[in-house]
Amino acid sequence: MEKIVLGADHAGFRLKERVAAHLRDKGYPVEDIGCHSEDSVDYPAISVQVAEAMKRLQDKSAPDEVVRGLICCGSGIGVCISANRFPWVRALEAHDHNTAILSRRHNDSNVLCLGGRVIAPELAFELIDTWMSTPFDGGRHQKRVDMMTGITVENQGASAEGDPKEIPAC
Repeated sequence: MEKIVLGADHAGFRLKERVAAHLRDKGYPVEDIGCHSEDSVDYPAISVQVAEAMKRLQDKSAPDEVVRGLICCGSGIGVCISANRFPWVRALEAHDHNTAILSRRHNDSNVLCLGGRVIAPELAFELIDTWMSTPFDGGRHQKRVDMMTGITVENQGASAEGDPKEIPAC
């Protein structure tokens, strides 16, 4: 069973609480890293905590066990940008099913970011269920996921394929 690390800032707190109950009702083990009230907190700090908890849990897990993250803020955008600073995170912000599906099938996304001020809890539950049940296609997409993982501050733009200027684009 997949493990879920769940976090939110103050603007996503109410949605996070509903999402936590939804995930637990579905049988997922959930590690709720906070926040635990509507008192103001900085969303980048929540993204850092989710990313670090995911790494810690993945390092302790069997190779075939999957750890995913779910982060809520007001729009879903700020936590997504912050979470994507970590090379093991492939976060997306979703408002529709197609985005959730494509992020899993083509990008092997492992963090779903939702906006508590922009989507209703019922839609959030549908998006979560869709995202959780959609497999990664692998194949030609694996190379691209590996390239994304290899992008770091130290080698921005470089990849296992060599100089990015030598990699054919369009």
